[in-house]
Formats: sequence, structure tokens, C-alpha cells
Amino acid sequence: MLLGLDCGSTAIKAALFDETGRTVGIAGHRTAPVHPAPGFVEQDPDLLWKTAASAIRDVLARTGIDAAAIAGIGVTGHGDGVYLADRHGRALGNGIQSVDSRAHAVTAAWREAGILDEAERLTAQRPYPYAATTLLAWIKQYQPERYHHISHVMFCKDWLRFRLAGVFATDPTDASTAFTEPHRQGYDTAILSLFGLDALQAALPPVLPSAGCIGRVTEEAAQATGLLAGTPVSGGMHDVTASAVGLGNLEPGSLSITAGTFSINETLSDRLVVDPRWAARAGLRPGQWMNMSISPASSNNVDWFLAQAYRAEIALAAQGGPPLWSQIEADLAEPPRPDAPIFHPFLYGSPYSEPASASFLGLRSWHTRADMLKAVIEGAVFNHRHHADALASAFPLERAGITGGGSSAPRTAQFFADALGMPVEIPEATEIGALGVALVAGVGIGLYESLEDATGRACRVTGRYAPDPARHAELNRRFRRYQALADAVRPFWTAPAAAD
Repeated sequence: MLLGLDCGSTAIKAALFDETGRTVGIAGHRTAPVHPAPGFVEQDPDLLWKTAASAIRDVLARTGIDAAAIAGIGVTGHGDGVYLADRHGRALGNGIQSVDSRAHAVTAAWREAGILDEAERLTAQRPYPYAATTLLAWIKQYQPERYHHISHVMFCKDWLRFRLAGVFATDPTDASTAFTEPHRQGYDTAILSLFGLDALQAALPPVLPSAGCIGRVTEEAAQATGLLAGTPVSGGMHDVTASAVGLGNLEPGSLSITAGTFSINETLSDRLVVDPRWAARAGLRPGQWMNMSISPASSNNVDWFLAQAYRAEIALAAQGGPPLWSQIEADLAEPPRPDAPIFHPFLYGSPYSEPASASFLGLRSWHTRADMLKAVIEGAVFNHRHHADALASAFPLERAGITGGGSSAPRTAQFFADALGMPVEIPEATEIGALGVALVAGVGIGLYESLEDATGRACRVTGRYAPDPARHAELNRRFRRYQALADAVRPFWTAPAAAD
């Protein structure tokens, strides 16, 4: 039995899998992000660990699985952002999440100074406002006392794994989001120097293999979680890379999509291609790169719209009335209008360098809630298309695997296929990131001979959707309009108030 722990931006899932990849049980809890100022999105690290421990206890209780049956544990979490600890291993303030936008001014200043160009040369990517390097530079400027006491720089999954196994470390996939050069895929002092972060060299964690057993459950963690002390814990990986593994996408030619808080679009390559439209990060083995074209603009927009426009239905469903999904399906089933509005899904961020904002365009008095819902879903899918087109300009893409954001629903999956113009596959497992990191742990303990062996035995597809040529042509027309309108309103996007 393998345990995968997956910490996203808003929830933590603990999932148990047998060696064939069959899901034995899942338990999840919402996390509690805090927003101390506009643009700030943080997590209390100690509360995050308590929530993770509770999810693990719950999945053991629900399944009745003896903790002794768990052969290995894998941990994954949202990439980017930053979690800090002092020299005693205590959390140094709140962890900063990957949807945080406080540091736009930092990247803007770096752009003016030519630092982003140099960063791309050194690291094969330009730092986002939510990158660890950017956030550390912000902390240095605005919270110098906190900066002075940093002894351990970590990512989300590294903090949880530290609490689980007592080891400060990271893996190549997370390290490459900020601190490593792309060829050797190791630390380079020139990177910290470029950003004025030289003082943090000793605070960077050792980079250990994703599949390696780098620690074991401590006695303290065993008491908190119900796990057996001494259970092997693997290095783990960045959650979007774990999702690619859970989808069985280990080689070039496949597009891995996660529709959630972020619009995640990624493909592996055996050659390094540097382009500002994506980040070339560490792949699954040396000499392989994971090319990620991402932005915080996907199904989170749909969640927002449902919360605003379906309040009555949500309340009725909570009281035992008709399920919300039945009303959503009824609205989506309405015939499309030729003059349907366009929605730019930039409530939380966008692929653009400017701090974009969301908008409905072409909205008329005769349009209904159903028209607006379909526009929001279309906008989220078009943002994925924006990223997929960028990747397709350099890498051959033959098929897509997709997870998250209700993508397993036939209507949604078909929409992705029609918009992207390529076959879309839906996985059998629902917790793909947890499955991916569990399989990585299985390789580390010798349960599988390799990742190829693991995914061959554990990753299965339950649906495949081919694009409809006529619908693809129509969506191409609307996508061009979507892009043209975004270009037209860019000069009017307003930056959020600067944090100080």
C-alpha cells in the first residue's frame, strides 16, 4: 500500500493506493489561506501540518487500513511560493502561496534593470511575482528582520515532509522553480547573486532524488498522523510534475493539463528550449526538461462565478435540495448564441506581464446567467489554449491528458478537445497528483523497477475525446476574438495598490 499526500492552494488530500494504482481511500480537508493585505495569500505552516496530519488520520480511519501495511509515502505540494524556518526548525512567519501577488513591483523593477533577461539566460525562465526568488527579494526589502533570521528555505511539500520525517531537503523539480541552472540542474551561486540573495546560500536545502527514500516517519509525526514510525518517506516532487506522472505522461509528445487554481500546461522534452512563454524546469531524469506554461487563471474563475451567480442553488443543495450540478448542466445545455460574450479569466492572475483584470466583453441585456457561465468556462479553457499554443510552437503535441476543474465531465472534456484541436484523455484516478507521488515513492522502495513500470501498471484512461472539426473551427474564431480583445484592453489594466 502506498500513501500520497497532496497539498494544493486550498485543500490537502491524503490518498491510499494499492500497487496496481487502484484508489483504496481518499480524505481531504480545506486549508485556511489568510489575506493580511491586498495581494497577500499566506498559510500558517503549523496549521497546515495539523490539517495534513488530520487528513492522514482520516484516510486510515475510513479505510480501516493498518498503518503497518503502508510501504512508502510520497509528498507533493503547490510549487513556487516559499516556506521559511529559523535555525531551530520553527516556521518563520506564514508560508507564501503561489497565488500571492504582492511582488509585482519587484519583477517590474527587475524588468527595467534587465535582470529578467539575465535570469532567463541563467535559469531558462523568468521569475514570476510568486517565484521563491522574487518573494525572498520582497522579504529582504520589506521584512529585513525576518530575512535576517532565515535558516531554511523550502517549498510547500518540503515543509510538510520536514514535519513528517524531520529532514530539511527539496527535490530537483521544486529546486528548479527558482534556484538551479538548467543544464546541470544544480544550484548556481550566480543565481542568488543576480537577485541580491547571496546571504541565503547556506539556507538552501540539499537537493535529493524525488524517488529516493530520504527519511522515515518520526515518532512525533506517527503520534500526530497514526502512521507507523519508521515508514519510508520519498523526496517527492512539485505537484504539477507529480500530476504528469499520475497521468502516465513520462515522455515527450504529450500535453499534461491541470485545470485548477492554476492553468497548468506542461510537456516533457529531451532538449532545452528557452522561451519567455514557458519555464524549462527539471524533468523526471537528468537530460530531460519539464516545460511549464502556466498562469493562475483556470477553474478558479468558474468557482468564483458559481459562488456569485448560483447562491440560491448552493443554499438549497446544502439543505438537501437538488444538487448544484443539475442546474449547471441545465444551463450548459442551452443552445449557444452566435453573439455570446467573451470572458477574460484573470481574476487571480494571467499569462501577461501586466497585472491583468477579468472582464466580460460583448455582454448584452438579453444574455442570461447561462450565457455568462458558458463564457467563464470558455475563457478558462481559452487560457489553457493560450499556453498550449505556446508549447506547440516548439514541441510536438499529439494528445492531452487532463485533470481537475470538473474536466472528467464529458461536456467539459469534449470542450477541451474541441478548443485544443487534439484528443483529450481522462484518467481513471481522481487524485492524480497524489497517485503520481505515491508511484514515485513506490519506485524509491523497490516496489516498481522504474517509473515506466509504475505508470504502466497503475495509470489507466477511462475516457478519450476526439475534437469535432466544425466545433474546433468555430472555437478557433472565438479564440482569435478572445486574444484580440485582450490585446485591446491591456492598456487599461490597473495595477493593484503597492504593498508596503
